[in-house]
Amino acid sequence: MTHIRGLGYLRVQSRDLDRWRELAVGALGLQEVPGPCKDGLHLRMDERSSRLLVLPGDVDKLLAVGWEVRDQFALAAVGRALGASGTPVRELDPVECAQRQIEAGIRFADPSGSPVEVFFGPVLDHRPVLTAHGQRFATADVGMGHVVLPSVHVEESVTFYTEVLGFLPRGAIRLGSAWGKSQSAPHAAADAALSDPSLHEPPERIRFLGVNQRHHSLALCPAPVGHGPGVLALGLEVDSLDAVGMALDAVNVSGFSLSSTLGRHTNDRMVSFYVRVPGGWDIQYGTDGVRVDETSYTSEEITRPSYWGHTWTTTAPYRPVTPPRSDP
Repeated sequence: MTHIRGLGYLRVQSRDLDRWRELAVGALGLQEVPGPCKDGLHLRMDERSSRLLVLPGDVDKLLAVGWEVRDQFALAAVGRALGASGTPVRELDPVECAQRQIEAGIRFADPSGSPVEVFFGPVLDHRPVLTAHGQRFATADVGMGHVVLPSVHVEESVTFYTEVLGFLPRGAIRLGSAWGKSQSAPHAAADAALSDPSLHEPPERIRFLGVNQRHHSLALCPAPVGHGPGVLALGLEVDSLDAVGMALDAVNVSGFSLSSTLGRHTNDRMVSFYVRVPGGWDIQYGTDGVRVDETSYTSEEITRPSYWGHTWTTTAPYRPVTPPRSDP
């Protein structure tokens, strides 16, 4: 049983806060609010003071993925599990906690070097949330949304998140397998696998992991060796298809690039589109995501990402925000 309740916040750095504001506030309808980080873009979705923070900087990069636990006892338990695994951990100092508007937290890196924080005691804002499209974000009991991270060590990362942090496997999709190459003819793909020795090598997979009823709060995507940590996509869910449609219209009017058209995914059933943010990664914006019943759920492997739609309109739909490392 995991102590982690959901994705609590995401902190990123960007070279273009003005364009970020146009996208997040003007097009996607999040509420900009004052916050403790000078010159930062604090974005509110619900009763939390803010969940998405964009800070100015010379490069676009991921600063922290924040996972929430119930209380100080759960935080201590996570710290002990990390210590037992040999993962270096440090406590967030009072200034860092004030910047994140939390009571306490810890910070560490996952096996791919992604900066991870676990915290409790978020500060609440009890005033009504003012969204541009009148939408409500689906966060109650399921967290902020989901995040997709690149990993040069996917299986090692899966072991870390499941065995150390207690995430639950929520299925996968193969990359480069005969099955994946022939989605419309699975039997032909299986026959090809039997006749092609190269296809007997273990395939790479995007792995989906959950901590609550949201189908997945984390996805780990294989990345080329040499790429540094980053973020590939942040998934946000709203309460109506109309809100998705209005946001899509606003994205198009504002001249932002769509990474994919509207579609419905096969695993979490969410109807969504993907828009490219300043910095080269995506926000998935959708509705109608499935809720998982753990009493009957079994982990599955999907053979196509979407029932319909989600036509990728870019040749590079997934790219970390940080450039490749120069060292081996």
